[in-house]
Amino acid sequence: MPLVFRQNGLRFHFYSNEGNPREPCHIHIEKDGREAKFWVGETVDFAYNHGLKRSELTAAILIIRSRKSEIRKAWHEHFS
Repeated sequence: MPLVFRQNGLRFHFYSNEGNPREPCHIHIEKDGREAKFWVGETVDFAYNHGLKRSELTAAILIIRSRKSEIRKAWHEHFS
């Protein structure tokens, strides 16, 4: 699972096998075995949460919004 970056104790990554057909650009956020997923398109949209705290989700959304172009670039480079 390719790591995009780490920030504020959160791991931002995606999986190499992202569905068939491949799902649209998104990012997984993981901390201590808990995970959430956000779609990263024109907007950042919540997909699911498996145990992250509300404060961690809020921090993740702010980070994703501020680093959206970096995430999208990493996605397209990996899956091209």
